[in-house]
Amino acid sequence: MMKLPNFQLFRVVANRWNFTILATDNTHRNAPPKLTSFMYSIRRILSFFTVIVLSYVTFGQDKKQQALDYIKIAEEMAAGSMAYTDIRDVYIQAASIDPNNVKANFWAGYYHIQTTQKDIAAAYFQRVFEIDPNYRFDIEFWIGNSYQYGLQFDKAIDYYRRYIDRYNKRPNYLGQDRIDIAVVERLITECENGKEFLRNPKGYSIVSLGAEINSEWDDYAPVLNENEDELIFTTRRREGNLNQNVFEDNKPWEDIFISKKVNGKWQPAQNIGTKINTIYHDSNLALSADGNTLFIHKDENGGDIYFVKRKPDGSWGDPQPLPGMVNSSYAEKSISISRDEKTIYFSSERPGGLGGLDIYSATVNSVGQWINVNNLGPTINTPLDEDGPFIDYDGKTLYFSSKGHKGMGNYDIFKSVLEETTGEWSQPENLGYPINTPDNDIYFVSTKDGKRGYYSSIREDAIGYDDIYMITLVEQPVTQRPPVIPSDKPIQPILYTVTVVDAVTREPVDARIQMQGATDNILLPANQRGIGVMEFTIRSSEAKEYRLAVNSEGYMFINQNIRIEGATDQTKTLGRTVELRRAQSGMVAILRNIYFDFNKATLKQESLTELNKVERMMRENPNIQVEIGGHTDFIGTDAYNMTLSQRRAEAVKDYLVKKGIDPRRIMAKGYGKTRPIASNDDEEEGRELNRRVEFRIISN
Repeated sequence: MMKLPNFQLFRVVANRWNFTILATDNTHRNAPPKLTSFMYSIRRILSFFTVIVLSYVTFGQDKKQQALDYIKIAEEMAAGSMAYTDIRDVYIQAASIDPNNVKANFWAGYYHIQTTQKDIAAAYFQRVFEIDPNYRFDIEFWIGNSYQYGLQFDKAIDYYRRYIDRYNKRPNYLGQDRIDIAVVERLITECENGKEFLRNPKGYSIVSLGAEINSEWDDYAPVLNENEDELIFTTRRREGNLNQNVFEDNKPWEDIFISKKVNGKWQPAQNIGTKINTIYHDSNLALSADGNTLFIHKDENGGDIYFVKRKPDGSWGDPQPLPGMVNSSYAEKSISISRDEKTIYFSSERPGGLGGLDIYSATVNSVGQWINVNNLGPTINTPLDEDGPFIDYDGKTLYFSSKGHKGMGNYDIFKSVLEETTGEWSQPENLGYPINTPDNDIYFVSTKDGKRGYYSSIREDAIGYDDIYMITLVEQPVTQRPPVIPSDKPIQPILYTVTVVDAVTREPVDARIQMQGATDNILLPANQRGIGVMEFTIRSSEAKEYRLAVNSEGYMFINQNIRIEGATDQTKTLGRTVELRRAQSGMVAILRNIYFDFNKATLKQESLTELNKVERMMRENPNIQVEIGGHTDFIGTDAYNMTLSQRRAEAVKDYLVKKGIDPRRIMAKGYGKTRPIASNDDEEEGRELNRRVEFRIISN
């Protein structure tokens, strides 16, 4: 068996990498251009060295030793950095090489919880639990936590209660892997809330703002003027960033970007400029209704709020600390200003609150000082954190995020209305699912007419991590009576049942099943009716196209478009059976929802949900290697179609690689028009079907 040659070499490389991303002194931040350029590519450099070293790791060694070497590398990385995504991926490799290594599996799951796709962690934690249920005192807790993120609330509750049973059997246990019962009971309550919210999803249409605003990195905290034609937000993108270095989490630093709306379309976002941005972290907080005052956050004095005025020529002035009594020696993290600019609402960790971050108000005096700082009290604030306030244009409706109240996990967005006669706030109302999820949902802003809102979230069609979305706030009518029905009977909802089975065994498959409007993304209410059985309620009286999405670990996902006639005054029960095929070598699937502009190889926004499902499946099955095949119809020359299909296959591969999938696992190949699956004589039933992207598993 060959030992890892010169592991000290990798330690030197790792230490240099850690120094590069961790050093935060002024000399480092003002590094000369050549050094900055080197830092710009640090993720690629890290990947390059990791590939080199790990190629030595795997040569001539048995699986157990290979996994141990990966773990050692991950520990080296974790010892001096917060690059959780990179650390996670190394642990995933270790777990895929040796599925019986409990350490690799636990930390692969743990770092999933700390990053994205938190529900995937359950598979790793379950593996630990099956191999050694006593490996961690809190292993049932982590399984439950991952299931909660994945909206599988009954499973989450089951494992949370198992943890409570373990705790009650050893009440004097004081290890670091002990979770307080109060925390777990709160999470169980959140799961019960989540079950209620999932059964009754709100009729919101949530649509990404697209590539003009969003990037492959984090984009969040959108703020707008009342004309809704200027958008300012915080991003950690690399392109246009004033600091080409990376922060300690191996992501670019925060910068503030701005976009204008022209002829109803958002223009590509640009860096707001050096007057506001620095080479340190810079984030925006709020924008006045007229768009002339921007509030930003600076990491000074525990975290303070600054403001910037726009000059008559459209340029920005210098940032100034907010005058008055708002900033303290404790953290102030967010702010919103009323339309008349006489009242602000902000969050603060200052002493005297109800616990953690609380929301306060303040008013302005005649000389521009913010005074009369008041805690909004126990109706709004809880012993947990409240943050991200937004006072609506009516001056009395307050949106904010809370980890308390009736939430389904982490921060949820709530709404409360001030009763002007009594000065009391109404009981906060959860905005519901799908705006709120078990993950953090925060920094919501509404428009002047109250019909739309903007916020950032991690969703299935995300380009990067957090993306910015527009929410259509006006719910569709629950029932409508079409004029063609000459009956006084009420409309009867259609019950549509989806049953998921294994394509070979015909056994039920425990799958995640969703149905939503194909164009408006509005989710249908759903009730679980057994393993692999979901019943949806359709109330629209108009015929509508829906997208059915089904996925389960170890299987190829399915996205199907279904047209269903509208509900009438007659009771109707419909349904279908969906067959899932296991992800194994030789399996071929057509990615039906991959769209390109005509004659181009640029992916459209509508493709991202499908591609993100491909990414997820490859993460859930880290050993599979795939071919992405591009196909065209017969229009055009053989050479041109072959080139176009290759470019389109490469576009799909590039997207998956940017999402973190190892490029060595993906082969892109263009087939041009050589493999039609339908006649080219007809557009809708032939050529359109031939213009496709196929996904084929080469090995697993």
